[in-house]
Amino acid sequence: MAKLKGSLKIKLALGLVGNIQKRKLDKASKNAAREQEQTLRRILDYAKDSEWGKSHHFSEILAAPNSQELFKRWQEHVPATDYEDLRPFIERHKNGEENILFPGKPMMYATTSGTTKEPKWIPITNEYYDNVYSKMTKLWLHSFQMHRPKVFENVCTSIVGKAIEGSAPDGTVYGSVSGVTRRDCPEFIKGLYAENNEVYAISDYKARYYTIMRTGIERDVHLLVTANPSTIVEMQNNVNEFFDEYVKDIENGTLSETIKIEPEIRKIIAADFSPNPTRAAELRALKEKYGTVLPKHYWPNIQVLTTWRCGNTKVYLEKFKDSFPKEMNHQEFGYFASECRAGLVMNGADDTVLFPHMHYFEFTRAEDLDNPNPQFLQLHELEVGKRYCIYVTTFAGLYRYNMNDLVEVTGFYGTIPTIQFIQKVNGIISLTGEKLHERQFIEAVHEAEKETGIVTRFFVGFADVENSNYRWYFEFTDQSIDQTQAEDFSVVVDKKLKAINCEYEAKRESFRVKDPSTFILQPESFETFKARSIEQGARDGQFKMNLLMQDEKRHAMFKELIKK
Repeated sequence: MAKLKGSLKIKLALGLVGNIQKRKLDKASKNAAREQEQTLRRILDYAKDSEWGKSHHFSEILAAPNSQELFKRWQEHVPATDYEDLRPFIERHKNGEENILFPGKPMMYATTSGTTKEPKWIPITNEYYDNVYSKMTKLWLHSFQMHRPKVFENVCTSIVGKAIEGSAPDGTVYGSVSGVTRRDCPEFIKGLYAENNEVYAISDYKARYYTIMRTGIERDVHLLVTANPSTIVEMQNNVNEFFDEYVKDIENGTLSETIKIEPEIRKIIAADFSPNPTRAAELRALKEKYGTVLPKHYWPNIQVLTTWRCGNTKVYLEKFKDSFPKEMNHQEFGYFASECRAGLVMNGADDTVLFPHMHYFEFTRAEDLDNPNPQFLQLHELEVGKRYCIYVTTFAGLYRYNMNDLVEVTGFYGTIPTIQFIQKVNGIISLTGEKLHERQFIEAVHEAEKETGIVTRFFVGFADVENSNYRWYFEFTDQSIDQTQAEDFSVVVDKKLKAINCEYEAKRESFRVKDPSTFILQPESFETFKARSIEQGARDGQFKMNLLMQDEKRHAMFKELIKK
């Protein structure tokens, strides 16, 4: 009965705070164009006295008498930006300066990979965290119980990043937005977490997976949260490898000494365990009955799994499509990046409802990708079935910021377009969130050449989504280079990429991106490829190609050029 009382309290509390935000969204949905104007004006007013606001005439833009003039002045005075445009200003914030991109200083930074060797430090202001992240989290949690009322009747397992990883020169902390969101969720939710927050500080990924699952598999988990479905695959791999060890730990109330965990973290986590021979016996019986024990066996009452389901992630869904109970709701995680949480899934499907009352959005058409002066569209100008590149403006110093994401409009929530993520654009490839840039691949190859003395005449890389790895194709100047030498060269390229791209390193270390595959190309492979492309209709004078791609048509052509 105590558990039922607790679950009713959570339902009521979430219903209260969630419905407040739901009503605000519904109000915004009645006139998305008007909400966008009001949001832009609020952002301009918030940042008008910052250095960026003054130099970009925010006060003058604000004085526009109507929406048309507002957007006109906005586009005239504020250029579209990417991270490298903002980096010098963010660096000044990191070193203690205030009022540069926005009033005061950030409360924290979210770190993620950039297009250069230096990671991106995305500022998060108190204004953005309190009025966007915090409020959206309440509605997000409420959305689970809207579709599965029993979701909070038992514990939750979540796989997130470490909330605090370090600090900037001025002492401002940086870390994972997902970790902070988990840490700062409503107090009445925190008691539902199966695992201790300290688990996310375990540096060895296999040990981290082990600890999360050793903890979770003991409980009747009703909610499983992780953005990347590739993580689900690796978690089940861990279960397959260590199931007997889990059972022994659960029976004895221990945390296996064979697992590499920092002593101070082990002490904190192990204090939560006590012997549970009843659950251990249940788990042994499951293995005896099924052989391979899956989530539908050890979590038969799970109500909601939330991960990304769009873009490249679909291939991972196939790997566990029959592993969970059929009646469970697998909910799309929504369009969520380090830069912003642009919206939420509200209809139980895979469509993100953009939040026009919390962000300002602009878009360019997909066919304008290579246009140096594309036309920018407002939120209310989008069409169903069309694809667009998305730009965001936030209360955290991102102004007309190019997300480098291609999205497709799938419908409407009132007058608000709903979207699905399709893929990264502009030379960025992502199998499972690593956001590997073409220039990083080029730099890694050249660094490997310096280290090994092996010289390439031409090289190209392709993302292999099905196998969760990259395939490197090299044409070496020295035609006597054999497969073993080529694979050794790839190992060095891989090492350099880890040093250049922090997200790539994390995904490699966590086994979500597998070892690269290596192929030696025939002599003059680029020339052959170009000639075949022109034969198929490409214009000689306009011919160009990326050296890192996710393009099966071009990939197939290079497979034919592998040296026999």
